Amino acid sequence: MLSEDVKRYIEYHRALGFKYRIQDRLLRNFAAFAQEQGDEVVHTQHALDWAGQALSPQQRRNRLLTVCRFARAMQAEDARYQVPPTDVFGRASFKRRTPHIYTAEEIKALLEAAAQLSPKGSIRPATYTTLFALLAATGLRSSEAFALTLDDITMDGLIIRETKFRKSRMVPLHETGQRRLDAYLIRRAQMGTSSPAVFLSPSGAALRYSTVETVFLGLARAIGLRAGPGQPGPCLHDLRHTFAVRSLEQCGADPNTVKRHMHALSTYLGHAHISDTYWYLQATPKLMMEIATAGEHLHQGAQP
Repeated sequence: MLSEDVKRYIEYHRALGFKYRIQDRLLRNFAAFAQEQGDEVVHTQHALDWAGQALSPQQRRNRLLTVCRFARAMQAEDARYQVPPTDVFGRASFKRRTPHIYTAEEIKALLEAAAQLSPKGSIRPATYTTLFALLAATGLRSSEAFALTLDDITMDGLIIRETKFRKSRMVPLHETGQRRLDAYLIRRAQMGTSSPAVFLSPSGAALRYSTVETVFLGLARAIGLRAGPGQPGPCLHDLRHTFAVRSLEQCGADPNTVKRHMHALSTYLGHAHISDTYWYLQATPKLMMEIATAGEHLHQGAQP
């Protein structure tokens, strides 16, 4: 049965460490559609019919590509599987979004604006100032910060449990970050909530990403970091990019120092490969100056 092949395919990739949540949903949906047509394997026309039901060109391409990968894997076991052409709905032209690297002044303005959130006297201002400060100081993924529980806070730092690629890691905190987090926890303890989440809403429930995103966008517009609704601009995830770039700026032009730092940074950020960390880097005037200096030394035949 097609559904059984989908199940084995998903389980195999999850055993390799992939979460495969979106692929799981798409392939199960496709299997149900195909089996209604009487299919026991992937047939090209029915795969195209199913993928074509998506609303946007990108969704149609993603649907088809997901089925193609599945069909290609299954064809090695069963020659009846057909592999649809991948370019029926066009080719995706992916362009990396240029991240915004925050200045210290912009982060300060964001935290000051968060401290003025209403209702006054509630935990809401403290929650958002601490959350945004923690993201800026550690480069955590926002999902990792939302998932933190009281048991994850230790004397040695934060335990980030089984996030991307199902890996856990310890994230040490600078003493200034630890003091700020401790102050928030004292304020949080006064709520008497039973929720284990570190970051709480005024009702005592764990924060939701959609709520945090809405608050962030409102604050960013209020301090002039973003224009009106629908306009592009800095986002919450750019704090992770900023952490990676600013930490690299501290290395200077020494290649050995940079090499050691990149391996440490990759581990700290929770990346499976150092190439994943390169994705978060962005040229800044300081980094370009250091690259130019190292290049000049190399041209002169001297050690940088």
